[in-house]
Amino acid sequence: KELRRGYVAGDSKANPPKGASDFMAQVIVLNHPGQISNGYTPVLDCHTAHIACKFAEIKEKVDRRTGKSTEDNPKAIKSGDAAIVNLVPTKPMCVESFQEFPPLGRFAVR
Repeated sequence: KELRRGYVAGDSKANPPKGASDFMAQVIVLNHPGQISNGYTPVLDCHTAHIACKFAEIKEKVDRRTGKSTEDNPKAIKSGDAAIVNLVPTKPMCVESFQEFPPLGRFAVR
């Protein structure tokens, strides 16, 4: 089968890539006008994939430096905040934990 840009290849026997219907992520809001709340659906760039993902639930705000929880179930986050968020892609997407595969565990939100 022909491989194309954006495809994810892996070891199909030992550790196959998995499509995620949702995933938890730590996000840091660098520069965003206004506030981000549950239901916000930006485009997420992960490796070469560009997929719209919904902020299904903002679980908690965390300290950017220590990662310790500062607020549970916040209504919104804004520029400068870090948070743990449940993201739901609009179509299947391969993501991995940052600890296991750093290149597939990092993304940008536009």
